Amino acid sequence: MHRPDVVVVGAGPAGLAAAVEAAGAGLAVVLVDTATQPGGQFWRHYDRAHARPDDRAGHHGWRVFTRLRDRLDALRAERRISYLPGRQVWLATREATGTFTLRTTAATSPAAAGSPHDPHQTLSAPALVLCPGGYDRQLPVPGWDLPGVLTAGGAQALLKGHRTPAGRRAVVAGTGPFLLPVATGLARAGVTVAAVVEANRTRGWLRDPAGALSAPGKGFEALGYAALMARHRIPYRTGTMVREILGTDRVEAVRVARVDRDGRPTGPDEEIAADVVALGWGFTPSLELPLMLGVATGKDTDGSLVVAVDDSQRSSVEGLYVAGEATGVGGAALALHEGRLAALSLAAARGRTADPAAIGRLRNAVRRGRRFATAMHRTYPLPPAWPEWLSETTLVCRCEEVSYGDLRRAHDDLGAEDARTLKMLARPGMGWCQGRVCGLATAEIAAHLSGRETTPDDLRPLATRSLAVPVPLGELAALTEETTPAEPATVPVGEGGRDGD
Repeated sequence: MHRPDVVVVGAGPAGLAAAVEAAGAGLAVVLVDTATQPGGQFWRHYDRAHARPDDRAGHHGWRVFTRLRDRLDALRAERRISYLPGRQVWLATREATGTFTLRTTAATSPAAAGSPHDPHQTLSAPALVLCPGGYDRQLPVPGWDLPGVLTAGGAQALLKGHRTPAGRRAVVAGTGPFLLPVATGLARAGVTVAAVVEANRTRGWLRDPAGALSAPGKGFEALGYAALMARHRIPYRTGTMVREILGTDRVEAVRVARVDRDGRPTGPDEEIAADVVALGWGFTPSLELPLMLGVATGKDTDGSLVVAVDDSQRSSVEGLYVAGEATGVGGAALALHEGRLAALSLAAARGRTADPAAIGRLRNAVRRGRRFATAMHRTYPLPPAWPEWLSETTLVCRCEEVSYGDLRRAHDDLGAEDARTLKMLARPGMGWCQGRVCGLATAEIAAHLSGRETTPDDLRPLATRSLAVPVPLGELAALTEETTPAEPATVPVGEGGRDGD
């Protein structure tokens, strides 16, 4: 029983790599993850106990994952890692002593949360590696609140995690290379993919050939998807956007049109029949925990708010390292390099053995990955004119039923010039999702109505949350019962929750 040297939050590519690398360097590690088995969204898979060989279909880097998972199992057996699956961090603080305190709750149900004094409920460590990942970035479109409209990641998660296709005839739309694995995954599951509707034109890669060639393996992936698209006869329509989703009680069709580089229609509308629409506009980082701890942020090439880190993955907060999509969306390979680099940098800072040559190689790999990510974001930007698609009645915030007209009136009549003021006057981002779905759209609309570009100050208020996730009232009440400063409970390294897989 002893306090860990570091807590790693997230068991996706970055967090899994960070945890096993840190433990391999001699640090005592606690790995906390919301899911019941490691892999994150990228390596989401069916329950390991009931896995089938075909579950690996559509997974890139599966051998990399299984090696990491095997290494995690071995380090747990050696009591060098405590793995806590099915738990999510809802509050993160840094004490005056420099110690980080994390309060967690069960990710499955309040009944599984246990006592507020459970030793796994509150974690403490002198160092923290946050790898919270990201989630689908969404833009509103007329009709997107109809049943049958999913995020592209949601459609893929149903397939990977539950072997469940989202419908029978699908349109996959938005922008970015992620549309391809979603479309081909649906096709392999027997879904008729009527079209992949890509807003941009793929020749955008030619504007940054050096960046495009920074990750040559991605080119081979693209060729593989092209072959699968041809095999399943999936139309790939570039420079085209979904202008409206049609239906009465659920999705029945989409209305698409050719658009220019800014997203303005240049041709006639066309209807495509579908019973499911998977929308994906890239990803946005999950920043609740980093922002709680006061990290410095910036705006990435794709317009997302990201955590600012140095070439060792250190944030502006002493002892806090951040890796993966939270520092900029760049894919699983980049996240793996960043996770390993964060772990080795931390180990070196704490006087443990860390090969300087390995650190140097990882820094070079991260730089190459960032160059590729920049080229990707420039090839698949959000169309600047997308707010012009919206009608007065188009919902922007579905939780609070705030329409585009409500936001426009708050701007025109009440002087709301920025996203924070729009949120106060019209309530977008105040519902169940706390702005995770509508936050970026609200910030973009505020800037569009004011005739300017978004800034970090527009994005930060809609990404900052007092609590990272919903939490049972009993756990909040337990905080007020602490009449004297309590020593956070420690976790025995090598112990922890069940495997869950």
